[in-house]
Amino acid sequence: MPTYQQLPVNPVPGAVIVKLYRSGDEVRGYVRKVTDASEDDTVFSGEEMEPESALRLAKTHSEGTAPIYVELVEGVQWDPNWGILAS
Repeated sequence: MPTYQQLPVNPVPGAVIVKLYRSGDEVRGYVRKVTDASEDDTVFSGEEMEPESALRLAKTHSEGTAPIYVELVEGVQWDPNWGILAS
């Protein structure tokens, strides 16, 4: 089962972030990659993805080396079926 980290205050450039939020009564997600502080983060296409799809996309964009962080927006609870969320 994959393990993800909660989003820290200062994620490192190159890290991939999956933001999970509510859209109506569903949990949706999108993926972005942290860039240098002087640039805007890169948001990958596919907004409004199901959490599982967003987490798979994050794994692809992390290339197996960059950390993957999860940001849970207010009202979203982690589902253990998605993997392990470490603090």
